[in-house]
Amino acid sequence: MGGPGLSLIESELPKLRSKFQIDFCLVQSENVSEGRGITPEDFTRLRRAGADFCTGGNWSLWQKSIIPLLSDPDIPIIRPANYPKDTPGLGYKYVTAAFGKVLVISLLGQTVGRDSQLKLDNPLRTVDQILDAEKKVTKAAIVVNFHGDFSSEKVVIGQYLDGRVSAVIGDHWHVPTADARVLSKGTAHITDVGMVGALNSSLGVKTDLIIARWRDGSVVTNKLEEAKPWQLNALLFQVDPRNGKAVSAKSINLIYN
Repeated sequence: MGGPGLSLIESELPKLRSKFQIDFCLVQSENVSEGRGITPEDFTRLRRAGADFCTGGNWSLWQKSIIPLLSDPDIPIIRPANYPKDTPGLGYKYVTAAFGKVLVISLLGQTVGRDSQLKLDNPLRTVDQILDAEKKVTKAAIVVNFHGDFSSEKVVIGQYLDGRVSAVIGDHWHVPTADARVLSKGTAHITDVGMVGALNSSLGVKTDLIIARWRDGSVVTNKLEEAKPWQLNALLFQVDPRNGKAVSAKSINLIYN
């Protein structure tokens, strides 16, 4: 989330990759550049820090300069796959990791903040279509990032895809949930992974601005909180590349003063 999140990724991700011997790192990047979308320059910074792939959400298309990268099948960044068919960019791509080929899919829930009135394709039907279209491709893992407001949607899609994908990672709340686990058929799941950014904030935004808007009805512009402490939330999961099933899943929740 904004500058604090990007700076924290740059300083800490290399250490975490070494500590946990991480083979593949997926970063939700829709709030990186001033909290709205991501620029090509910030995408490059994430990649240099150790991000192997970037997923998207409802701010994915805000920075118009990122659209050519979203549209290139060889560049590891995507926007949600269930946007209308004429939306620029791609909603799923492959990337080759040390352990094999990984299919990454991004999806939007059907009620998501500023896009709550936007006509979206059904995410369950969309992911079914993608998995069917790509079923002949040999894959070591399939990871789905689900960006949604409702916990019910995030829980249900995990169960819907259990055993069919390696992981379903929910986000958008910016607040981590305490339910990281491997589902019964071998899919790692968390309802919401949280965020990387300022801890004492309203989801990364200065809290006093949100209070003024909520309590007094003030018309104020969001400003990102930059003061520490900062937080880093993530899901660490292990996959058996022979069958694409998850064998472990746990949350990482770190505070930096």
